[in-house]
Amino acid sequence: MITNLQKVYPNPWIRAEEILKKDGVVVLPTDTLYGIIGSAMSKKAVEKIYNIKGRDENKPFIVLINSFEQLKIFGIKITKDQAKIFGKFWPGKVSVVLPTLSKKWDYLHRGENTIAFRMVGQKNKNLFDLIDKIGPVVAPSVNKQGEKPAETIKEAKNYFENNVDLYINTGVRKSLPSTIVKFENDKIVILRQGQTKIKI
Repeated sequence: MITNLQKVYPNPWIRAEEILKKDGVVVLPTDTLYGIIGSAMSKKAVEKIYNIKGRDENKPFIVLINSFEQLKIFGIKITKDQAKIFGKFWPGKVSVVLPTLSKKWDYLHRGENTIAFRMVGQKNKNLFDLIDKIGPVVAPSVNKQGEKPAETIKEAKNYFENNVDLYINTGVRKSLPSTIVKFENDKIVILRQGQTKIKI
């Protein structure tokens, strides 16, 4: 079935790229649920998403990357041992909290001095390619704070209406959120057990 969006844009992901480069926001399928996406490089886009979601301003968003190289954008260096551990679940539905001391990213870490990253792989080709072209993105779930995440574009539109620049519909998306972990003394600590089960 061809949607009206697909009739206007044979490839809506190209349109999404244009919008995100101009500080816009887009609802699209991530590696887990539908996400409301903005460029992590754009403070304007990030703040827009906080406003649209009614999100607690002290709660940072997860940032999606598609390579270890992109961590360097945020001044983050990881050890070989850490990279070896990450390689067991990246790319995948695991978000890793890492320290960043640069004040440049205050609008991302919201005073926490840490950012949670999740690596998207080529299995999610459209999203992988989008991140390749515009850089890392923030990708919180599609809902108002405290409400159930949208599983369909209809539900997404009920939340956000015309406050989002583009919706990309790929049908029903159901998933647990990502698992969230951090390192303490070179050991993994699980902060939230999600879609991917990790055993310590």
